[in-house]
Amino acid sequence: GRLELEEGKLGDLMGIIAKIDFDPAQHGSRDIFGEVYEYFLGQFARQEGARAGEFYTPKSVVNLLVEILAPFRGTIYDPACGSGGMFVQSAKFKDAHAKQVGKKGDLPIYGQELMADTRRLCKMNLAVHGLEGDLGKTYGSTFTNDQHHTLRADYILANPPFNISDWGADKLQEDPRWKYGIPPARNANYAWLQHMLARLSKVGRAGIVLANASMTTQQSGEGDIRKAMIKDDVVECMVALPGQLFSNTQIPACLWFMRK
Repeated sequence: GRLELEEGKLGDLMGIIAKIDFDPAQHGSRDIFGEVYEYFLGQFARQEGARAGEFYTPKSVVNLLVEILAPFRGTIYDPACGSGGMFVQSAKFKDAHAKQVGKKGDLPIYGQELMADTRRLCKMNLAVHGLEGDLGKTYGSTFTNDQHHTLRADYILANPPFNISDWGADKLQEDPRWKYGIPPARNANYAWLQHMLARLSKVGRAGIVLANASMTTQQSGEGDIRKAMIKDDVVECMVALPGQLFSNTQIPACLWFMRK
């Protein structure tokens, strides 16, 4: 209502929606809104290119994380939640398996997002899927303004931005989250891993998307941190992903699975 749209734009939009194939046997009216929203998020991500990494994780990657962690009952957390795809697919997994086991699952949602616009995308994504979640009081850095510092989650699923250098390391040298070593100031990958370990419950499990180099890097003490994590038996496994999965980056990606 606030935008001056060019003539014909709304007609074009309706035409696109009309071509999307929905199976009434599989989708209630609530899910149709959600499917439309997810479709446009995917189209938007392809057009946005590099910037898409701020808000969009390929659905195939999200589904793989969800199928492996199998979230059904317990708190779920994403400290870099983007547009909320991890939450939506986890809720779908829960609902599908509730029918199979004859019991209702329960997944309270917690998340945080750095970018204000992306946080709004997430809130809308949750709303159109009939979901509610605690995304903190505002947008902001999970490292320097952690709005869920008392949370201990049963499931953590996240695709944090790869290899970021400006993450506030200088303010966090004594942070208790760095149990296995202080992450290097020029790369936040091992800050993300340790933050998520610190937010896991005693029975919690985490699945995280990171750059492939995180599995082998020896720079700035990262190899020592990884060695300490593996010795403490918090790393379940790592999965190298095939290339060309992400529209926004050519960097090869991998999955880390961790538990307390």
